[in-house]
Amino acid sequence: MTKTTEVASVNTDRAVASRRRTKASGTSHPQGRRTWGQLLRHATPWLFLAAPLVLLITFTYVPVGNMIYYSFTDWDGISPDRNFTGADNYVQIFTRPELFRVFFVSFYYLAASVAQIAIALYFATVLSFDLRFRNLFKGLLFFPYLINGVAIGFVFLYFFQDGGTLDSVLSWFGADTDHAWLGDPESANTSLAGVSVWRFTGLNFVLFLGAIQSIPGELYEAAQLDGATRWQQFRHIIAPSIRPVLSLSIILAISGSLAVFEIPYIMTGGATGTSTFVIQTVKLAFQFNKTGLASAAAVVLLLIILLITWIQRRLVPDEKVDLV
Repeated sequence: MTKTTEVASVNTDRAVASRRRTKASGTSHPQGRRTWGQLLRHATPWLFLAAPLVLLITFTYVPVGNMIYYSFTDWDGISPDRNFTGADNYVQIFTRPELFRVFFVSFYYLAASVAQIAIALYFATVLSFDLRFRNLFKGLLFFPYLINGVAIGFVFLYFFQDGGTLDSVLSWFGADTDHAWLGDPESANTSLAGVSVWRFTGLNFVLFLGAIQSIPGELYEAAQLDGATRWQQFRHIIAPSIRPVLSLSIILAISGSLAVFEIPYIMTGGATGTSTFVIQTVKLAFQFNKTGLASAAAVVLLLIILLITWIQRRLVPDEKVDLV
């Protein structure tokens, strides 16, 4: 009996020792797998971000850096020689009236942006409620934004020309059509700003409509039970809810009015006082071969847009809207 007990004890010790050896020999592998898994888990987001970051740096930040560098030189865009001129290009922009005066043309487009935001907000509010053919009206409002800007420029070029579509329509009502719509600065800039309203109202309309449709329907039902009118629903429910989107639209409107290019460039080429800051910058670079001066103008435009955006964000900060 004693011998059997000793044999069993020996077998037990051997089993315990075997398990210890197995555990000791396998401790490094799970730990190694855990370490590799942790590294892979931390690196996975950066692996997904690698390609977008490379593209962003290559096609955005590197060109901006080169533009800032060129703005301190007299480079003509062709010659390999780039002589450093300091802040001379910036001094020319702010001291030569003909270079900075084109900013006043942006006021036409800024006024047009205010009009298009008001129109888009009105139609977005109306079409957010039950209305016959509202999907048709949504498509009609958004369709102009889908058309290429070059095509729009050529279409409205024939629309405003002497004896064109606008003159033909006005003649039906007995109005005087002996007017060159693109012949003097005031009417030309007003006409071009009107084209921008027609084109970009759809973008603001979609932004506002999406924000309005995200408002819970229970709020409208409660307002109707309390006897609120449509205007009161807009003032106390819709307007506070879409404040962040409205702020974004204002930023886009201001930056867009300062950076107008394709429509006036195609329709008038910047003639008759319709040249914008961007058109002037393009002409400085590719027509007069003053790439350094054009780069400085582009930097000034970028800084102005950033400054206006910063001021707007300070005056109207984003606030969390909680109406429920």
